Amino acid sequence: MPPNLEITHTCEFAAAHRLAAPGLSAAQNAACYGPCAREHGHTWTLEVTVSGPLDPSRGWVVDFAVLDRLVNERVVARVDHHHLNHEVTFLAGVIPTAENLAIACWRELEPAVLAVPGCRLVRVAIGEDRRHLVVYRGDA
Repeated sequence: MPPNLEITHTCEFAAAHRLAAPGLSAAQNAACYGPCAREHGHTWTLEVTVSGPLDPSRGWVVDFAVLDRLVNERVVARVDHHHLNHEVTFLAGVIPTAENLAIACWRELEPAVLAVPGCRLVRVAIGEDRRHLVVYRGDA
């Protein structure tokens, strides 16, 4: 039986957002989210980890170029240099915290990853700075 391996694609994108709960006043949002209740941006880090068996005939689990393309098409091209609150359809109605962004990215990526023979999505991690990283591993 071929060994199972994990592959992580790491990239960055720039995007703006504002944290605000729709049912709260401006003052309540400021009290809840602090400075993040104002429009601001980040250079976000995105890590996408897939796993699968090593294909002995090719020597890989998945072509890195295929994984790069999937992440770019399904997420990065849709968020890079955009406002997450207003311009990203897969985030409509969602408070764009790093936590919610990780879950939304998972939902965008999982069908595409599953279409790659033998691959499954293992982990999506989002960081809005170098100190914090949110990890989502699906609902399992």
